[in-house]
Amino acid sequence: MRRYPLSALAATAALTTLALLPATAASADSAVLTYGSAAGNAVSVGDVLTASLANGTTATLATSSNGTSGITCTASTLSATVTSNPAAPGTATESATSQTFSGCTSNVFGVSAVQSVTVNSMPYNTSAASDGTVTVTPAPGSAIQTTVVLSTLLGSVTCVYRAPSLSAVSTSSLTFTNQAFTKASGSFLCNSKGYFTAIYAPVADSSVSGSPAVYTN
Repeated sequence: MRRYPLSALAATAALTTLALLPATAASADSAVLTYGSAAGNAVSVGDVLTASLANGTTATLATSSNGTSGITCTASTLSATVTSNPAAPGTATESATSQTFSGCTSNVFGVSAVQSVTVNSMPYNTSAASDGTVTVTPAPGSAIQTTVVLSTLLGSVTCVYRAPSLSAVSTSSLTFTNQAFTKASGSFLCNSKGYFTAIYAPVADSSVSGSPAVYTN
């Protein structure tokens, strides 16, 4: 059986303080998520998984798919709490509680600075399947929402973007590619679309001593 190192995300807002439950040992073959190695212990329900951008990469919100114009952030973090971890093959679930962005700039004409990028309405539901597919969805009747505050030639501008869901691929990293957001509100200076791309690696089980890497089986 092929195993993938997992990065289970969250898509996000300010860091949230969570109660951490102790991890318990189990056979690696019995669970979708394991820590330390593919032959390690099962990740416990209640454990908190964290990840940052892979070394040397950035997170972008481009104005077009595969475009080079938009917002670039040099730092981003994710946090999610495991809510189920069934036998493999299967699908583990998580509650995505936090995603932060910093060091953000823009090369869009008329934008002089990026004041903030904030993920709203968390937590989000996250599923991580044995085949490496990760899906992030909001609460029923809600949407994944990100608020961007820009400094422009006309002053401060707030742009709100929404998406019905997000998809990622988990291999040796968690990769989001051209995930489409649509402007929900904001000035004409806010682009009508935003395309999110980022690579997070590694994902760690911060509830276990030493924060070992997490794998998907």
